[in-house]
Amino acid sequence: MYKIIKKTSLNPTVTLMEIEAPSVAAKANPGQFIILRVDDNGERIPLTIADYDASKGTVTIIFQIVGSTTEKLNRKNQGEYICDFVGPLGRATDTAGKKKVAVVGGGVGCAIAYPVAKKFHEQGTEVHAIVGFRNKDLVILEDEFRNACSKLVIMTDDGSFGQKGLVTDALKELIESGEQYDEVITIGPLIMMKFVCALTKEYDIKTIASMNPIMIDGTGMCGGCRLTVGGETKFACVDGPEFDGHLIDFDEAMARSTIYNSFERHKHEQTCNLFKAEVR
Repeated sequence: MYKIIKKTSLNPTVTLMEIEAPSVAAKANPGQFIILRVDDNGERIPLTIADYDASKGTVTIIFQIVGSTTEKLNRKNQGEYICDFVGPLGRATDTAGKKKVAVVGGGVGCAIAYPVAKKFHEQGTEVHAIVGFRNKDLVILEDEFRNACSKLVIMTDDGSFGQKGLVTDALKELIESGEQYDEVITIGPLIMMKFVCALTKEYDIKTIASMNPIMIDGTGMCGGCRLTVGGETKFACVDGPEFDGHLIDFDEAMARSTIYNSFERHKHEQTCNLFKAEVR
């Protein structure tokens, strides 16, 4: 059992939890993920490590409430426990040898982008961060990003905070103003990452995309997280989750990511109705 040390609501649909997991915290690195189960009967879900503290033995996760399991997880409170917390899994972000990078995050993907930006910053790399949200109410981790980079650009779809527009607008403006990046790292919705990679390909800038497809076991045995990268089948849980963004078949990944959407909505509704009945 793993104790919830801290719980914070970052916005109406996104929650931060700090979990007591010393063995995971001791080996965690940016870019890696964990797989958890809320209870004995729960499904396994992957969540990227948003932060970690080896001295405290804690791992921070940030999740969006979209399905039954994240709804159940969000119902847990500080001081309570979750059943399983396995990791760190996946390959860590390669931060070596880069002098200047741009980290591009979108929505809850910014929770994954932040530790990557922080790691680069701590090793002396110049970091420019571009983060995008639908509106002001959904902005997360603003202060954390400001402390982890030398330039921060916040974009919102409706212009209610930061600049109005898409992250690709800001990235293109920076590139055309003369900024030269050794690498761009993009983390967020698949459609966003697809267009970030299309843009950087025009300028021949190496780009890494963090993929979070459907996962079950996290060991590469089930094949659920398969992706096509450079014409070859890869498994995000063991070969990734980060890949060369210019080689990913994003259209295939987007098609596969929507397979269980209706099922997830139905299970989420069932779970919410069950909690309402228990309250009555």
